[in-house]
Order: sequence, then C-alpha cells, then structure tokens
Amino acid sequence: MENYLISVVGTQDVDGEKDSIELTCAGEYIAEGSKFTIKYKEYDDDNPEVCSLSTVEVEGDTVTVLKSGPYPSRLLLEKGRRHQCHYSTMFGDLMVGVFTDTVKYELNEKGGRLYVSYSLDFNAGLVSKNEIIINVKEKEVQ
Repeated sequence: MENYLISVVGTQDVDGEKDSIELTCAGEYIAEGSKFTIKYKEYDDDNPEVCSLSTVEVEGDTVTVLKSGPYPSRLLLEKGRRHQCHYSTMFGDLMVGVFTDTVKYELNEKGGRLYVSYSLDFNAGLVSKNEIIINVKEKEVQ
C-alpha cells in the first residue's frame, strides 16, 4: 500500500563534479521495532513503461539498498566498513567496493529522515563519493 510520500535526493561527486538526482513519489513504509523498510518505484525517464522497485532497509548502523528491474543491484552500507557489492548497468554487471562514512536516521512509526554518505571504488581506485537523503512522511488523507 503506497500510503507514504517518499522523497529521495542522491548526490554523486566524481572528480569534483557533482551531479544529483531528486525523486518524489508514493511508496510503502514499514516500521518494525528497530528495523525500517522503505519501498518505492522508479520509472525510466526514456521509457516510462520500465520501472524498478527500490527497497531500503535500515537497521542499526546498516542500510541495505536493493533494486530490482532491468538493472538489479544490492548495496550494503554499513558505517565504518567496506563491502563488495553487486551493481548492474546497461554495460554489464560489476562488483564494486562500497565504504560507508555516515549512517544517520530519525525514523519512527510515522516516517522520518535517513542520511547516508559512502564512496564507491572499482579495482582499488576511487570512483565517486555519494550521499543519499530520504524523507518519509504519511500522505495526507483527503
């Protein structure tokens, strides 16, 4: 049930050049004790019939980002740790290194905010520094 308003801002810094993507959509939000799950659909700008489902799971200092669809990926973002993660692109599948600097969130049963900063590396070379900010709030009933 898409009863929450999900706002996502993703920023990527590659060699000093910043690029950001913003998305606001309806989505699903589940708070179960100390675990929070955010789900939303992303549609392809070039082909609106193609979409992927993004699932963001937050628990403790760990955020898992799962993306299904034409280019599935799984990022494990754990504060202070580096993980090898699977990332699919139109050019093929990659294994990338992900080091998470910061995981901060203020989430409860009604929604809240998540902030994550991390870097990506490939073949031991820094690819980009990234930030994700997700705001979740209940949709107003009309």
